[in-house]
Amino acid sequence: MEHQKYERTLVMIKPDGIQRSLIGEIVKRYEQSGLKLVGIKMTVPTVELIEQHYLIDPEWRMKTGLKTIESYKKKGAKPPSEDPLVITEIILGNLKKYMTKGPVVAMVWQGMHAVGIVRKITGGTEPLTSSMGTIRGDFTIDSYEVSDIDGRAVRNLIHASGSQDDAEKEIALWFTPKELIDYRLINEAMLYDAELSGILGQ
Repeated sequence: MEHQKYERTLVMIKPDGIQRSLIGEIVKRYEQSGLKLVGIKMTVPTVELIEQHYLIDPEWRMKTGLKTIESYKKKGAKPPSEDPLVITEIILGNLKKYMTKGPVVAMVWQGMHAVGIVRKITGGTEPLTSSMGTIRGDFTIDSYEVSDIDGRAVRNLIHASGSQDDAEKEIALWFTPKELIDYRLINEAMLYDAELSGILGQ
């Protein structure tokens, strides 16, 4: 079995993150955790690419719709529909408009528990309910309620893969194998070397 230090995940800084000049801050947060950046590119996605991206998980529409309905009910609000597929049809349409309005930065991060670590640093999908200390909790203020009133996607700065399976599929969608660099960082010894050998020069 491959060591968990080789786990990879996709992160995408969305158009609002680019326009608010947060690229450096976002990269810094992941880098400081000990993850390694192995691929990065800036691009303006097509509508087709965004649709492929969000529908890469066949359960995305149902899961996202149910999560949205539950979020409304927790706040004592009425969801736009009780049908999760109706809700996600609206969400997907808004995402296509939002994600093609300007450049995005797609990145691949590698390291132990990469998917989980990135999601922890990123914070919950809705900025309003994201914990302080996370990227979304610290740097943006949007909510599902306001985005629905405005008829747009929630502006939450980042996409982060939801699982290892999603990460593998998303990475293959956004990057060719040649665009991912296999290299060693000196500080990886501190993270992964069981013996911590060589620190005292012996």
